Amino acid sequence: MSTFLMLSTVGPDGAATLADNPGRLKEVNAEVESMGVRVLAQWALLGPYDFCTILDAPDEMAIARVALMLGSRGTLKTLTLSAIPIEDYVEAVRQAPAG
Repeated sequence: MSTFLMLSTVGPDGAATLADNPGRLKEVNAEVESMGVRVLAQWALLGPYDFCTILDAPDEMAIARVALMLGSRGTLKTLTLSAIPIEDYVEAVRQAPAG
């Protein structure tokens, strides 16, 4: 499994949905999990993004399907980043040829 960080921003329709039904967030998380991607953590943010979600997915294709499904609704935009555990990163740097 791979870890991904998804930043999302809701549009006016998405904000209206959340104002009327804040529980919609949990419903969307359940939809994501039904696609084989686990929601590990989630925060509401202040700033240019509205939410940060940490996801565990089998591969990039699974997370791409989730991002497409969420974005196709027209209620939010996402930015998804692959997250490398720091221990794995340090080991990869150690194994890189000297430049």
